[in-house]
Amino acid sequence: MSKFFVSGGGTATVGLLMLWALWFSTPRFPVPWENARVPEEISTAFITIPISNCSSNTTIIHHDPTNTTGYFSYDDPDNATFYDDPDLGYTLESPINDWDQKRQVWLNHHPSLAAGVGDRIFVLTGSQPWACKNPIGDHFLLRLFKNKVDYCRIHGYDLYYSDAFMQPKMTTFWAKLPVVRATMVAHPEAEWIWWVDSDAVITDIDFKFPLEKYKEHNLVVDGWPNLIYENRSWIGLNAGVFLIRNCQWSLDFIRVWANMGPMGPDYKKWGQILKQTLKDKSYPDSDDQSALIYLLLEQKESWANRIYIENKYALSGFWGGLVDSFENITKGIEEIEKGDKRLSRRHAEKVRERYGRLKEEVYVKAGITRRPFVTHFTGCQPCSGEHPSYSDEACWGGMKKALDFADDQVVRGFGFRRIDDRNGSEILQPLPPPPANASA
Repeated sequence: MSKFFVSGGGTATVGLLMLWALWFSTPRFPVPWENARVPEEISTAFITIPISNCSSNTTIIHHDPTNTTGYFSYDDPDNATFYDDPDLGYTLESPINDWDQKRQVWLNHHPSLAAGVGDRIFVLTGSQPWACKNPIGDHFLLRLFKNKVDYCRIHGYDLYYSDAFMQPKMTTFWAKLPVVRATMVAHPEAEWIWWVDSDAVITDIDFKFPLEKYKEHNLVVDGWPNLIYENRSWIGLNAGVFLIRNCQWSLDFIRVWANMGPMGPDYKKWGQILKQTLKDKSYPDSDDQSALIYLLLEQKESWANRIYIENKYALSGFWGGLVDSFENITKGIEEIEKGDKRLSRRHAEKVRERYGRLKEEVYVKAGITRRPFVTHFTGCQPCSGEHPSYSDEACWGGMKKALDFADDQVVRGFGFRRIDDRNGSEILQPLPPPPANASA
């Protein structure tokens, strides 16, 4: 796992990772800081800000498709919006107030973009600004990027790839937060921002977020509440893949979260405090993952009710417990699809989502093992090549398996299969025609 644009979980020890592998307009009110346990010596590191709960009060304008007077997505009317404010800033250091109202006004002036905004996801990922030290690192980064491009194309999501630092102090795993913050301002048409670390592979190309499940939440992360609240473990969640709502609550939360990083005045002290708070944290630096868990533990009243800890599907599944299951998962799915003409029917990639929903229904009914949504190669660093806890064969072989597993799902839509045989998985094989005897 690259040290850049990846979560703090990348340096966990073998024992900790194996434990993790068992998983496989809005009213505003004061922050209840008096109930939050903040060390006195660094109390100024937390910014006193009002919190908006925005998730349950968001007003979404749905565009009438029969209205032909609306603007196309590339039009921008002359009406004044927050973009015309000379004090507008895209950086973490530039606070924004009343974001929900400002965003709503912008959507009102752009009805074609307001249509369906509640389901719109903008995807972010990235890597370090320089070439990889590992000879095969850049090749892996290319394939990892292609994986995310394929997923976004199939589901109609926009994607931004960051290969530079937007805040000079916020490097390594903290680099994602300035990117997320800037994207919220740059893309008010997106209701959700999905950050995916560079070393994470989307291994279920058809899966879509159950957004209705998160209607009362603003941040979704992979994890286990018992590991967070009972064990106070720094691997109780993974901060390398998360879904965050584009709203005032999120802007406020990111400011507090980021202030525990290198841009904050008490960065070194936070490292010590996090290590004391989380009993299994092994290194002294403040990292994004430990900081997020700290906020859940010590400021639970302020933030936790809007943060969803997801463990019903693999939002960030640890690779060590997943890569060896891919072959059997594929065989099980192929057996199901052979006997169902609806599933094996050829179709255009543009309408693939319809078949993805149908397959999900059939798979659940049949009780077969589902594909993990995201397989995260925590502990492997494809760019630096440094992974003391694992062998090259485990990391690079596992990553290749995951990428091939995902790409096989994609190229089937083009009439081919990616089979790892003696010719190598780089040689695509023509997909045989659907069985004639399949049931309707």
